[in-house]
Amino acid sequence: EPRGIETMPDGKRRVVNTLVYTEMEIERIARVAFEVARKRNKNVVSVDKANVLECTELWRQIVIRVHKDYSDVTLQHMYVDNCAMQLVRYPKQFDVIVTTNMFGDILSDEASMLTGSIGMLPSASIGGKNGMYEPIHGSAPDIAGKSLANPLATILSVGMMFKYSFNNEHVNDRIEKAVESVLNKGNRTRDIMSKGMNEVGTEAMGDLVANELEKMA
Repeated sequence: EPRGIETMPDGKRRVVNTLVYTEMEIERIARVAFEVARKRNKNVVSVDKANVLECTELWRQIVIRVHKDYSDVTLQHMYVDNCAMQLVRYPKQFDVIVTTNMFGDILSDEASMLTGSIGMLPSASIGGKNGMYEPIHGSAPDIAGKSLANPLATILSVGMMFKYSFNNEHVNDRIEKAVESVLNKGNRTRDIMSKGMNEVGTEAMGDLVANELEKMA
């Protein structure tokens, strides 16, 4: 707040949306990012627009302050427009990106296409001791019951749950290797299908991953 569309005295309309972050909220988000980075490659890129938006100027200040408690993690700052370009140019440079809700919403969808489909990306909403794990895509009711959906993002979300909530990286590694093995054998759901590959449905893809996991038992 304030937000909304209003009519000015001259009859022209004016629209306002307000971006609000408290110091405490920024600190909480930053700590989650650094903790996650410790379980990955220990590299955080904080994305803002501090040269234009005062809200993200404070964001950068707080992230720098919190970083002092995580000296084992590398911190880099990047403007959001540059980050969007760098994701396309060289995505492997990134490990953990921490940013505001609006920037994150845009960058996450851009990043999803690096894999070829949003059906490949797991996600986690982590707050305190609790986390909610789900694929990045929605429910897709238009293809419900048609065995067209890609189940890999859902399966990989289970792996993330073991890694970040249960601190069990071994199980996550096995799930990721099982998915990789299935894909390396040329199996594809329709959203990632390409010439020369073997197209399978939702259940069949899930069964293939389950079979690979059983081989590792």
